[in-house]
Order: sequence, then C-alpha cells, then structure tokens
Amino acid sequence: MRTSSGTGELLVELHRENGVPLHQQLESGIRTRIRAGLLRAETVMPSTRALAQDLGLSRGVVVEAYQQLVAEGYLISRGGGYTQVADITVVEPTAAPKTPTGPPRIDFRYSRPDVSQFPRAAWLRSVRRVLNETPYRSLAYIDGRGTIELRTALSDYLNRVRGTAARPENMLICNGFAQGSRLLLQVLAAQGRRCLAVEDPSDNDLRDVAKAAGLQVVGVPMLDSGIDVGALERSGADVVLVTAAHQFPTGAVASAETRAALAAWGGLVIEDDYDAEYRYDREPIGALQGLAPDRVAYAGTASKTLAPGLRLGWLVLPPSLVEPMAEAKLMDDRGSPVFDQLAFADFVARGEFDRHLRRMRPRYRTLRDTLVERLAARLPELKPVGVSAGLHVLTWLPPDLAENELRAAALERGLGVYGLAPYWVGGNGPAGLVFGYGSLSRAEVVEGIDLLADVVAAIRS
Repeated sequence: MRTSSGTGELLVELHRENGVPLHQQLESGIRTRIRAGLLRAETVMPSTRALAQDLGLSRGVVVEAYQQLVAEGYLISRGGGYTQVADITVVEPTAAPKTPTGPPRIDFRYSRPDVSQFPRAAWLRSVRRVLNETPYRSLAYIDGRGTIELRTALSDYLNRVRGTAARPENMLICNGFAQGSRLLLQVLAAQGRRCLAVEDPSDNDLRDVAKAAGLQVVGVPMLDSGIDVGALERSGADVVLVTAAHQFPTGAVASAETRAALAAWGGLVIEDDYDAEYRYDREPIGALQGLAPDRVAYAGTASKTLAPGLRLGWLVLPPSLVEPMAEAKLMDDRGSPVFDQLAFADFVARGEFDRHLRRMRPRYRTLRDTLVERLAARLPELKPVGVSAGLHVLTWLPPDLAENELRAAALERGLGVYGLAPYWVGGNGPAGLVFGYGSLSRAEVVEGIDLLADVVAAIRS
C-alpha cells in the first residue's frame, strides 16, 4: 500500500565525531527502530534524496544504508522508486512463558450497550451537514457550557421526553458522566459542601472521586420505593447522588412520595438519569429535576443510548452552579470537541435520536425477556428484580452460593458474571449477581445462563 510519495521526514541521530561511518550509524538507527516496532510494516521511507538533504549527508551515504537494509530484509525496494519497511517478526527472549489471558467469551458485564446498532448512516448525514454548513467562527474557542446548538437541542428533548425544566443557558456539555460528575464534586467541595450521600448499594466509581475532592461519603439504604429519605436526613449529608428513575443495581424506581421528599430536602440532589430511556413494563417516570430545578443537578449521557466512545454527556444545573461549572470545564480541557457537539445537536433536532431509541427498546426488551425466562427455567432460585427498565437485572443469591466462588468458576468456563459485593458502601450486604445484557445476542444470553447453571450444579455437587 503506497501511502506517501517518500518525501516525509525521519528522525535519526548521527554522531559525526565518534568515528563510526555515517552509513553504518544510519543503518543501525533505522534497524533498531524497525526491530522495536517503532517503524511498522509498509511504512513508506523518505526518498534517498530527501533524507540526505534533511540529515546533511551525501545521497550516496543514504543509498548505501538503504541497500544494506534491503539486503538484510528490513526494507523493501518497490517499483516506482520508493522504499517501504518490510514485514518482519522479531522474537524477543522472555524469562518465562506467560499464560495467555483474555476477556470472557460470554460477558454479562454491566453498562455495555449494543454498539453494533450505532446509527452510522443517520450520524454520517449529521456529520456531513455540520461539515458543510458550520461557519468557521464556530471552530474557535467556545463557551465553557458547550455549543448553544447542542444545549438548545438537548433542552428541548429533555423537557419533552424526561419532563425536565431545562434551559440552554443552564446546561453544560461534558465528556460523559465521568467528567461532569468529577467537575461538579470539585466545585461543590470548593463551595463548602462536606458530605456526599450515595444509595447503598450503588455504583462505586464516584466514591473515590468524591473522596479525592475532599468530600466524606456515606451510604443511605435503599427501599423498594427508592432511597430512604428519612435516613438521608439523619446522615448529615449536604449532597446526595440518586438514580431515581431506575436505581443501579437494585432496579428500584423512586415513588412519588420519595421524589417529593427529595425535592423538598434541604441539600443539593445530583440526579444520574443514566438509562431512563429504556423502559419496558411501566409508564415513563419524569426526571426529578423538573420538580426542583433550583435544587437538582441533572446528569445525562449518550453512553447507554448511543455509544460510550462518543464521550458525550450533559448537565442541567441550578443557576448558582452554571458559571463555576463553566469555568471548571474550561480549565479542565478548554471545552469538548465542537464537531461532535454540532453533529449530535443535528442528530437530536432532526428526530434521529428518538428514532434510534424506538428501534432499540424492543431489541433490549427481547434480551431482557430471554434472560428472565432462561433464569426461571435453569436457575429458578435466582429471582430477578428491577427488570422493568434499563440494561441490567439483579438476582439475589441463595445462602449456599458465594459470589467470589461462583464468579471464579464461571470465568474458568469463559463466562463473565459479576457480584454485588463491590457496590455495598459499607462492604457488607446480601450476595447477588448483576447481569448486564445490552451487548449480548439472544443465543449468548441462553448459552450464558446454561453455563452458569452448570457451574452452580458443579459447586453444589
């Protein structure tokens, strides 16, 4: 594959005072970089004339070096007068053989959507429109909140679909929930907040971030109706993180009473609305932010709906937090990529986001149904909970099954299953398994549960 005219540059260090002929130094420098994999196969080398000019050498020195490396098999001289790096295999000695490891063949890991269904054609249309129509001034440094086009499109979408009270001026675009939550906790700590309450159990990613920001972290028990607001009020926390529409990992949905109590609570509520778009057996639940926009910071992301690799997230902020968060965002990375924001804005405004979600809901529901049905057939003692929405299912384990033993035995058979232990804030709680099914096929779900049933039978035998 000819990828260059052979006029590019090549960095080679030469020492004219050490007595080693220059052609040998050039050979050694190129040979070493090829063997180290720094010059990959089919890389087009600079022409002898261009390299000689760059290095201040006679062309004959470069020709001699190239000829020697061709003779040794490191370079290939192609027709048309250009030279490429050869495809060589260098076997490096190792002290001891290593046992190869890899990911499970069937993996029930949580938080993985089906990225194979990413709407490439619709996204490409949006990208083309943006590339053709975006004025050059939009490519300069932008507002720390993000492009007005995306903030407007998302506020319209969220107000219509999630029942928020979002306004473009109160929104901030970030690189996924990870960046948005980190910046938010840092800003809150700088403003004097001291204690973050989290649902117990809950996703553990944010706890270390909160502690690094200087916040104390306390767990608040979960009820069937959502977080225990009475326990929250007794916790001493001044900030709470909730997943009210579909709690992770229990799947609980906050009741109307719980939502009203959270809206009236005296601290700041961070609402992580991570997978609320996927609901199957219940009516949609509006965002908590719509009840108390001055006391709730709403966080959303495209990671579960489109693809984690997009790194697109958004915050709807109380007015008092907008400017501090915009400043923190600019200080952190000078703003998220403009073209990505504008493409997503076009994608949302033209209804492509709605169409994609309508197409994905029945697909995920089928996977959910398959998982629940197979558990009932092969492992009826594993009762699933929180199945009405989202991309995961929780099952409690009977007393004779230990999470770690089950996970290790499953992994030996190429099956990835995941316990509940890491999600308990205090480290102690009932044992369970969290099944993520978004990235699997129906056949993989069936085979995975069959494998797990075999593992359970082997442990009990």
